[in-house]
Amino acid sequence: MLQMFVFDVALLAAGFIALIKGADWFVDGSSALAKTCKVPGLIIGLTIVALGTSAPELAVSISAALQRSNEIALSNVVGSDIFNLACVLGICAVIHPVPVDRSVLKRDFPLTIGAAVLVLLVSGMDWSVLQSVIKAPLADALSGRAGTLSGSMDVLPGGMDAVAGNVGRPAGVLLLAFFLAYILYLLRDAKKRSDGSEAGEVQGDGSGPSGSRDGGDEDKEVCLPVAKCAFLIFVGLGLIIAGGQVVVYSAKNIAGALGMSETLIGLTVVAVGTSLPELVTSVVAAKKGETGLAVGNVVGSNLFNILFILGTSAAICPIDVNVASIYDMLLLVAISLLTYLFSLSKGKIQRSEGVLLLLFYVADVAFAILR
Repeated sequence: MLQMFVFDVALLAAGFIALIKGADWFVDGSSALAKTCKVPGLIIGLTIVALGTSAPELAVSISAALQRSNEIALSNVVGSDIFNLACVLGICAVIHPVPVDRSVLKRDFPLTIGAAVLVLLVSGMDWSVLQSVIKAPLADALSGRAGTLSGSMDVLPGGMDAVAGNVGRPAGVLLLAFFLAYILYLLRDAKKRSDGSEAGEVQGDGSGPSGSRDGGDEDKEVCLPVAKCAFLIFVGLGLIIAGGQVVVYSAKNIAGALGMSETLIGLTVVAVGTSLPELVTSVVAAKKGETGLAVGNVVGSNLFNILFILGTSAAICPIDVNVASIYDMLLLVAISLLTYLFSLSKGKIQRSEGVLLLLFYVADVAFAILR
């Protein structure tokens, strides 16, 4: 038993090493490819990087849906999104204040919030249940019975595990339709930006030798052969996915050996484990100064998680929504709104706000354990 525990710890360390190295290569390749193809790094972060780092969530949620493990399929997506916003952006902001692109503020953040609300709307949930979920803890807190947290949330027979709704196949197809529309819009927007850049360069070349020289120096510094970019992206992506899977596997074994429940593992260990690629990739991107890539990766991953991963999982097999998942989705909407307000305040997430996001995540984990 001890030997297996030590082996799992060593496997966990190996997974972290693969994640870090893979993320480093993946950010380098993606950034260089964006510059070579004259595509903004933000768009690369919202598409290629987001999809690549969301691969672990996709694998876990689809596997859970096929095995009818509804709690893991849903809690993995919602828990990963909370982790991305509160922990990943929080850590990035503590390292260095994170500027938020205007397009993210006007388009992607509101879409993320809307997607979280959309899941609540399409879950077929009884709204009287939602009212009870919100009112029960507040009533206990006001009456001085806040210590009986788990009892206050037993709003239905069966308590937190009681089924309160269902994300069916039609809802899954609807989420996928929104995802497809979002991707098509991004590609069209990227093409417009690329065409605008090319027109600007033509004008710059005719304005004088200094503009031409500066552009050439920049290209020499950032441009890499497409083949090398592809190599870095695919090898880095492979390491990220493999590292993420190894971390989740070993962490689940470690958590099981320590006596954690499967529900808690799904909300914490699995969600955090599958989100480690987003964490490592965004932190590495922030250190390299690719702030657009870091923020775009988090926001894009959250949209991918809700619209694509949850949509695919529900289309494969309808997902039951229990009372605990309602709390998690409400918390996701709350942290999404909070992060959006932080971003709007000065156009960037400050260090102090990053600390608050991290504290929110700690409180969320404590809430998950107590309930």
